[in-house]
Amino acid sequence: MATEEPLLGGTAAGSKHGGGEEESLVWAEVKRQLYLAGPLVPGYLLQYVIQLMSLMFVGHLLRHRHRLQLAASHHAGLGGMATSLETLCGQAFGAKQHRLLGVHKQRAMLVLVLVSVPVAAMWGYTGEILAWFGQDLEIVAAAAAGYIRGLILVLLVNGPLNCHMRFLQAQNIVVPVMLGSGATTLAHQLVCWLLVRALGLGSAGAALAIAVSYAANLCFLALYVRLSPRCRSTWTGFSREAFRGIPAFFRLAVPSAMMVW
Repeated sequence: MATEEPLLGGTAAGSKHGGGEEESLVWAEVKRQLYLAGPLVPGYLLQYVIQLMSLMFVGHLLRHRHRLQLAASHHAGLGGMATSLETLCGQAFGAKQHRLLGVHKQRAMLVLVLVSVPVAAMWGYTGEILAWFGQDLEIVAAAAAGYIRGLILVLLVNGPLNCHMRFLQAQNIVVPVMLGSGATTLAHQLVCWLLVRALGLGSAGAALAIAVSYAANLCFLALYVRLSPRCRSTWTGFSREAFRGIPAFFRLAVPSAMMVW
């Protein structure tokens, strides 16, 4: 091509054709993004609906402490650290290094479980900590402690669940994320009623119901990853390689968590 020749064609007709083709490509990309975002938005939103439904049960039990319970629930997970998988798995999938997606997912789950242990230990002493800061032990500290202790299991399940969701998202597999969240949300009200009302577990039962629903969603997604042909190249089983590169993962995960917080 000569240096003076236009990049998009030398004639007006060629320019029009190039512009139309560019618009077609843009519209195709818009439709693709809508196709991916459509199932993802309700999939992630329903995770918060599950928490909200439990809080509604708690609100009926402790109306004057509803705001306290709501504040406690905002610390229910370390999902912010899992957002780093969007970068790591996205890069690996784009580079066609499919096996690395499974390694990144395993490493993220390992790190989140390890981080959850000291947080869970701190939550176990929430009542004493709040009382030490001058809160009323019977009215405030005890109520918050009971609910947050129930959220410890949520903390341990929420991390792996977020890892699975972002592992699938990086591969453009979004419908199972929506279906898993939708099914568990539909069943969550019954789970809450059984634990809070039928078994009489109170606010701790409402927190435990979140853990049950999240665990069911996690099992569904884990089975999909294990059995689906679409994940055959990205999930090849557990690997010792997941124990390597943990400091590098922390360098990415901590800022991601801070951004979400």
